[in-house]
Amino acid sequence: MQALSPPLADWLIPEWPAPAGVHALCTTRQGGVSAAPYESLNLGTHVGDDAGHVASNRRVLQERLGARPVFLNQVHGTQMLELKRDTLDGASADGAFTRAQGLACTIMVADCLPVLLCDTAGTQVAAVHAGWRGLAGVDGIGVLERAYEAFMPLAPVKPAKGTIELIAWLGPCIGPTAFEVGTEVVAAFTASHVQAAECFTPLNGDKCLAHLPALARQRLAALGVSQVFGNDGSPAWCTVGNPLRFFSHRRDRVSGRQAACIWLA
Repeated sequence: MQALSPPLADWLIPEWPAPAGVHALCTTRQGGVSAAPYESLNLGTHVGDDAGHVASNRRVLQERLGARPVFLNQVHGTQMLELKRDTLDGASADGAFTRAQGLACTIMVADCLPVLLCDTAGTQVAAVHAGWRGLAGVDGIGVLERAYEAFMPLAPVKPAKGTIELIAWLGPCIGPTAFEVGTEVVAAFTASHVQAAECFTPLNGDKCLAHLPALARQRLAALGVSQVFGNDGSPAWCTVGNPLRFFSHRRDRVSGRQAACIWLA
């Protein structure tokens, strides 16, 4: 994690070999004006925070980006939205992609996993909200598979998996020692990807601990995406375990939202 100069020194800048012109960052809870329990850089308008404070916080983000962040209505699904010059905030989707400069694909999280993607040519970027439902998807097709499809050129015959060279960065999320789930979550992943069982640790009763970054890495590997950076499941990336740095809905119930953004300059 690379530090920025104050007042944004706590924000995360991906350390990855993105091509020139591709920029990305992930905010933390530092640098805004919101009061408790949303202190201080809450970017979510739907969590009960003062609307004026959220608007001020979003201006802080836009000034840092030098691009317009486009905020989605995230519904824990698999739909991807292409961002264009006239795209407004609030469209229902769990991922965004664009080839346009000056628009930031923006994902808000407070335990779910943000995934940022770009092609090695630097022509397109995408951001994905990967909660367990969106990541598992239906019949093995989740939001990462939909994001991969968004990078496919518009051609009569789609290229085979692995022929599009992508780079991925995983942001902070609930960690593998904190994400307790039921057997229905295990079943949702293993029904189509048997190897996903390796990402769950059984607890007493019918509960397990889930390793969300490992599940995402498995799905990316199956798509041929071998260059994956960022969250490895270690404690520093856990939203629950770092209350001074990250918002966490699982930990606090009433919580703000941080954002992961990627854009073409």
